Amino acid sequence: MYDEGRKSILSNLLSGLLWIGGLLLLLFAIYKLGFAPIYNGEIESVETAEQKEATVILPEETSEPADEVAEPEALEAEADSTDTSEEADEVPSDSSESAAVYNYINGMTAEQKAAQLFFITPEELTGVDNATVWGDMSVSAYQEYPVGGLIYFAKNLVDPEQTKEMLEKASNSSREATSLPLFIGIDEEGGRILRLAENGAFSLPKTPSMKELGEAGDPNAVFSAADQIGQYLSEYGFNVDFAPVADVLTNPDNTAIGDRSFGSDPGLVASLTAEYAKGLHQHGILSCYKHFPGHGGTEADSHDGYTALERTLDELRSEEFVPFASGIAEGIDFIMAAHITLPNIPETEELPASLSPYMLTEILRHEMGYNGIIISDALNMKAITDAYSEGEAAVKAFEAGCDMLLMPGDFKAAYEAILSKIKSGEITEDRLNESLYRIISAKLPL
Repeated sequence: MYDEGRKSILSNLLSGLLWIGGLLLLLFAIYKLGFAPIYNGEIESVETAEQKEATVILPEETSEPADEVAEPEALEAEADSTDTSEEADEVPSDSSESAAVYNYINGMTAEQKAAQLFFITPEELTGVDNATVWGDMSVSAYQEYPVGGLIYFAKNLVDPEQTKEMLEKASNSSREATSLPLFIGIDEEGGRILRLAENGAFSLPKTPSMKELGEAGDPNAVFSAADQIGQYLSEYGFNVDFAPVADVLTNPDNTAIGDRSFGSDPGLVASLTAEYAKGLHQHGILSCYKHFPGHGGTEADSHDGYTALERTLDELRSEEFVPFASGIAEGIDFIMAAHITLPNIPETEELPASLSPYMLTEILRHEMGYNGIIISDALNMKAITDAYSEGEAAVKAFEAGCDMLLMPGDFKAAYEAILSKIKSGEITEDRLNESLYRIISAKLPL
């Protein structure tokens, strides 16, 4: 019995081992053929999600993977974006600055637009006899009439401290009232036209006349003279110098210009006026070529009354226009239009050049390609006041092509005449905005 029992136990044990072994084999087979693909699929699915998540995050950490996987459309867009930014850096004035100027103009009232066209004396602004301070009266007057520029003369400039304080306050008033810089101008040519250097309180060196510099014929000397002027003008707060004189002295008997001209050789005058402008620009001073179409061939003086220039258009092109054309190619800031009549050019209809659409728009703008600021010579000169009222002269000068109107004898009458034409539509919005664009664009870098 013992043997039979032992056999029975061994038999059961063997059967159990076989059953367990078979079960293990079955489980192994099921694992390999059934569950494993499902389980691995779940792992692969999790890994794929993690990889996808990493793909989204990675470009935020480094741009290299994004470049590697970028779609063609994305690459094209990126290339376009890169090209645009490079072009913007090269020509900011044609994009961002241009948009800023037009946005500013669109926000201006008609009154503000009219005022920006004027370049006047502080006396014309305030009504005082002699302005030597910028006080509450000046602040109030400027808020009412935020003009584009103020021109100062020797009587306004007492000493260095007074001048700096006065001009700084004027500049601040402009920025507070308009958010724009103010053109602050002066006639500081050299020779006999020195508003500051003639005043001993400033202890400034006197620049030789343009005639002396022209006779020496040294461009470096002209540059140095203008550099010297530009340095002290900037120090005291000016940003516009109504210089250089670009008139070719074609009439040796001319006294209105005389020694203010570099000479009678158009090429020499052209080269020396260019050097003069460069000297001013060294110190951020804007220059003004004067007096278009050329005052060096007249006998009379337009300060005193009617003044004629007996030259044909072809003669002007061969001599008087040469310095102006050269300056236009250099990108000059201002050109001043003279009150001289041109009887041998019928298209002017006997109007002074400063009031002539033919001379300013057809010739200076279209033929010669000038796109800077055209400013009239002083509108209180007798060549104008003997024949036109203040309002009539201002309107005619603007309609002829002037962007800025210098020193009308009665500023408020001239301003009201311009404003009336703007409101009536006789001065069109397009024409008005052309001038405002030139003015404001020139102010932005100041």
